Amino acid sequence: MIFLLLFITFFQIGLFGFGGGYGMLSLIQGEVVHHYHWLTTAQFTDIVAISQMTPGPIGINSATYCGYTAVHNAGYGNMMSILGSATATFALVLPSFILMILISRMFLKYMNTPAVQSIFKGLRPAVVGLLGAATLLLMTPENFSLPSVNPWQFWISCALFVATFIGTYYVKISPIRMIFYSAIAGLVLLY
Repeated sequence: MIFLLLFITFFQIGLFGFGGGYGMLSLIQGEVVHHYHWLTTAQFTDIVAISQMTPGPIGINSATYCGYTAVHNAGYGNMMSILGSATATFALVLPSFILMILISRMFLKYMNTPAVQSIFKGLRPAVVGLLGAATLLLMTPENFSLPSVNPWQFWISCALFVATFIGTYYVKISPIRMIFYSAIAGLVLLY
């Protein structure tokens, strides 16, 4: 039963997840954490962190780890968890694969038409909204703590958030370097 639900869930996410992997994160979190309760928010946050550090697209990496963790949390063993991982990954990639095959020829023929250009103009704000939603959904007490619970962790987390934003957006530091710097800062300041 969980494998069918994993397939349907990640197929739908793959079908409607415009904006790449970061745009999919809020959809994935909404389904696996809030709707089905397969993972906790803390587990999902760990999955996002691991997905960013491992090679490959973050959406596919997240689906792979979420599928594994969801089946494992349901009480199945490692082999079944690996099957859950493969199911979620395959389901996420399948809609894009099908759509790319179907529309690749048509897109090249009609990409400069006003209708197609209008569709892309309408999708851009939705993509920005999905990325913003992913950011806001990850700003939780599990990630930042609360000033009343652990003020040191809260303010260090806020400082790392602001420093990472300024570093990547204004100073143009590589996101990979910023992840590395944040990991070092977290180890030194929060351990």
